Amino acid sequence: MGKHEDADLILKLYDLRRETVMREARNWLFTFNPTGIQDVMEVMMGEHSGHFRMVISYWDMACAMVVNGAIDEELFNQTNGEHMFVYMKVEPVLQEIRAMFDNPEFLKNLETVVKRMPNIETRIASMRARMSKFAEMRAAKAQAAATA
Repeated sequence: MGKHEDADLILKLYDLRRETVMREARNWLFTFNPTGIQDVMEVMMGEHSGHFRMVISYWDMACAMVVNGAIDEELFNQTNGEHMFVYMKVEPVLQEIRAMFDNPEFLKNLETVVKRMPNIETRIASMRARMSKFAEMRAAKAQAAATA
């Protein structure tokens, strides 16, 4: 596929991310910090199940286009970063999710694209450190508001 077609698909993917419910789901995922499989199961059975499934399936679909050659991988990674963030969220429990649902291919496209990125372990560690700081800042803000 030519660069213009790749760019067009990337812009279409961007437009999908701007849809109202998808934006709500993405905002919610930013606050979701699973520490184990139980956190994921609670979400899957709760009010945010749709949000969780929408975001992870969106990024697995987008990455499937990359894996299958519909979108140039380098261009995709240069114009997106959120797929790394989503993978970072689920990676610690991904094998457990796959085993629980007897689905070894669950999020395989997302995992494939992310793991092929240069220095991904360092990048994910850096993202986790940033997310931890953001969580601390949100907690401090909430505590300050509660005591005011």
